[in-house]
Amino acid sequence: MGKTFVRRVLSGELGTPKKVVVMSRDEAKQHYMRMEYLHKSSATDEVIYRNSQNTLEFRIGDVRNYGDVCAALKNIDIVINAAALKQVPTCEYFPQQAVLTNCEGASNITRALREHDYPIETVLGISTDKACKPVNVMGMTKAIQERIFISANIYSPKTRFICVRYGNVLASRGSVIPLFHDQILKGGPVTITNPDMTRFLLSLNQAVDTVFAALKYAKAGEVFVPIAPSANIMNLAKALIGDRKIEIAITGNRPGEKLHEIMASEDEVQRCRRAGDYYALQPMLPELWGDAANDESALSGEYSSGNDVLDLPGTIELLRRNKLMLEQVPTQAAGEELLR
Repeated sequence: MGKTFVRRVLSGELGTPKKVVVMSRDEAKQHYMRMEYLHKSSATDEVIYRNSQNTLEFRIGDVRNYGDVCAALKNIDIVINAAALKQVPTCEYFPQQAVLTNCEGASNITRALREHDYPIETVLGISTDKACKPVNVMGMTKAIQERIFISANIYSPKTRFICVRYGNVLASRGSVIPLFHDQILKGGPVTITNPDMTRFLLSLNQAVDTVFAALKYAKAGEVFVPIAPSANIMNLAKALIGDRKIEIAITGNRPGEKLHEIMASEDEVQRCRRAGDYYALQPMLPELWGDAANDESALSGEYSSGNDVLDLPGTIELLRRNKLMLEQVPTQAAGEELLR
């Protein structure tokens, strides 16, 4: 998501940015991304030496480190916090690490604004449908991240703190579609945890669209949720397998997995407004309700991936539209590059 977001911001569709700063602790990803934007095919001295003079600037740092966060926030207008430990089983086995990235990282951002009074216009936290009625560590820590940002509106009122919450991003790193591609190319079997499982599915560009919509229209403390299609995991596997003689194996739920994901709970829909192609969930804190507190809710019940599920033809169409069918990926190497 971060790479697609940066590309679209630099394209000028929201206006021409003076500077875009990317902070992460992964020097390899930064290196390859830097070379791509400088149109270089091999590393040269100027790739790093002119870093701070470029519109796109890279910083090595860790959201867990308060000093790194403070240094990165100087002279910044908008902050997008996409840092996360997001693999559900990994977070179950290493919950302390999930807390450090997903909770302490967000806390470092809000603390920096409180203690240094940085004139930042907006802070946006990227959350997940797993934060709604969470049953796993990843969702629990992301739910706390949402609350950290929402409550910051009270203590740093000069800054607008908002969040976006969305489901699985099609072909994102570590997601199910790259796994299915790899298993099919190797002759199977394709492994499914539970044939009844459903998930909300968005493209990378739709994820970025959600961020852009929230930046434009979200009120302080709101969580923007896209109105997105959902699919059955079994249909997803069948769509990708097609006519190939590939076995499907059922392996059972992984640690912390839900059968269906929820974008908005029955409690949250009581404070929900429609904003174009999105639902805006208003905060629990009454200080942030504003004039919309008594408006009629845009949702009458829980917004679950199990409610309106695409059939098999609809799932195939969704994958074709996003160029994720195997025949649309020329080679395995090209497919891996696409998925990166």
